[in-house]
Amino acid sequence: MKIDAFCHIMPRPYYDRFFELDVAVHAANLRKRVSNIPSLVDMDLRFAQMDEFGDYRQIINIAAPPVEDLGSPAISKEMARIGNESMAELVRDHPDRFAGFTACVPMDDPDAAVAELDYAVEELGAYGAQIYTHVNGRPMDDERFEGFYERMAASGGLLQVHPCRSSAWSDYPTEPRSRYEIWWTFGWEYDLSAFMARIVFSGVLERHPDLKLLIHHGGSMVPHFAGRVGPGWDQLGARTPEDQKEDVEGYPLTKRPIEYFKQMYVDTAMFGAANAVRCSIDFYGVDHVLFGSDSPYDPERGPGYIRSTIKNLQEVGLTEAEQDTIFHGNVTRLLGLTAKA
Repeated sequence: MKIDAFCHIMPRPYYDRFFELDVAVHAANLRKRVSNIPSLVDMDLRFAQMDEFGDYRQIINIAAPPVEDLGSPAISKEMARIGNESMAELVRDHPDRFAGFTACVPMDDPDAAVAELDYAVEELGAYGAQIYTHVNGRPMDDERFEGFYERMAASGGLLQVHPCRSSAWSDYPTEPRSRYEIWWTFGWEYDLSAFMARIVFSGVLERHPDLKLLIHHGGSMVPHFAGRVGPGWDQLGARTPEDQKEDVEGYPLTKRPIEYFKQMYVDTAMFGAANAVRCSIDFYGVDHVLFGSDSPYDPERGPGYIRSTIKNLQEVGLTEAEQDTIFHGNVTRLLGLTAKA
């Protein structure tokens, strides 16, 4: 059995409304992208692609862009509700395909995000929520999100974290836009890593140790720079002049910074890079890695990353028991899933 814990969808009602909206340029960039991936919305095609993998189900979430990028807070709330009710219907109608879903939440209105999380979890059966690495450029350790993190931790569900950046985030201060899609290839990974660091140093995990963060793309840069994250950040402040001391003063932590990073969970969505998957497993440990493919964003527009990720996990030296733990054991344990919904 394989349960894909991080893959994307646009149910038909959400998709249709999304393409009716007059969105900003950065959202329009991603609208171009999703319009070329039919299996985001065509379930017959999606199921035909999934058939290749036998006993395989998905936990679905709403594909980027974030609802916060689609307009006003009222639009965010509207789109989150459409997305959640549509995903819940897909899970009810196709339990053999979808093991569950995580909620779309309008984080540009934190109170509305808490209310939508409660509705999605308690009324629709969501297994958590998906958020992004910033809200319209605002950091996710802002104190206005504290109530959301508190509620999320209490729910026991997964909080999936997805990167978010557009070409408007230039590579150099002297340039108006990022070139060569560097904003995506490297920028999204920086965003994930910066999110994780801010969550650590602001004390979110110190205050809410039960918060189950599922970081996309294998924990991004963190496992690959473990020496900097570990002994490097043990020397926090050594590089900062006295007149900038407030920049390194955060919430009082009771453990080394690296230990908070290791509290997080990560997926295996590394786009076929087996060495990167192995690095993430070595850093986080088998018990903190969940099978996730990032489907359907591969060059085949559906099955490619599923296939390559399965192959990666079978070739990086894991025992059969360890593979089972990553393929389905961890997500089943964390969310209390049954063998078939």
